[in-house]
Amino acid sequence: MARRRSGPEILAQAGDLLVQRDADRPSGRLLRQGDMDASYVDLADPRHLEFDYLRRMRDVVEALRARRIVHVGGAGAALARSLAATDRTGLRRQHVVEVDAEVVELAREHLGLRKLPGLKVKVADGREWLARREDASVDALLIDAFVGARVPRHLATLDALRDAARVVAPGGALAINVVDAPPMDDVRSIGAGLLEVFATVAALGGGPVLRARRQGNVVLVAAHGPLPLERLRVRGAADGASPAALATPDEVGLLCRGTAPWQD
Repeated sequence: MARRRSGPEILAQAGDLLVQRDADRPSGRLLRQGDMDASYVDLADPRHLEFDYLRRMRDVVEALRARRIVHVGGAGAALARSLAATDRTGLRRQHVVEVDAEVVELAREHLGLRKLPGLKVKVADGREWLARREDASVDALLIDAFVGARVPRHLATLDALRDAARVVAPGGALAINVVDAPPMDDVRSIGAGLLEVFATVAALGGGPVLRARRQGNVVLVAAHGPLPLERLRVRGAADGASPAALATPDEVGLLCRGTAPWQD
């Protein structure tokens, strides 16, 4: 979760969207939607990822050495810009799909979103956009989209996850960020759907969150074959700001046992 900030300066507002300057990090810009932190970028350092769950998603991309990356729910495109800034090979190709045109406009006006090599931003519904993708055309599919504090249901039903699985290439993975609280009903239902369409499902997050003892972010990670679990565990544990734990496929299976996936 994001760290606390003091005395934010409001830079722009549109409906329930708000852009604030971080008083503790003058080059930091926070995009809020209602009561939720939607995106945070550092204008001076695009490599910086304020939110721990984005660092876990970055871990997935880097552990897989993914080149073809799709972000569903881009907001300020913080993760995409971080990945572009650290791409030494110049081989990464990223698509950011954001349903809210106003979010993209604010990101361009106040969050420093600019054209970058290998990065395309599209205003579209993520599920509809994925339906037009070719089979096995994505190495890392990253879903970070919310209505209020919940993943939009139509992005995580069993049918939607089947289509997501279709576009994920062998050796690639899907990662979906879920904000949940005990008894972790959303995590269980989305995880159950992933278990039906992928061979391997693991999870990353704070230890108490993964044990269903505290509210927080859980990043579910799914693949058609093995996942680099040890690399993900080591990277998460080494996060000095917010160390993460790994729930193994066996543990995720136990967590989701007896839970029905969401349906259209």
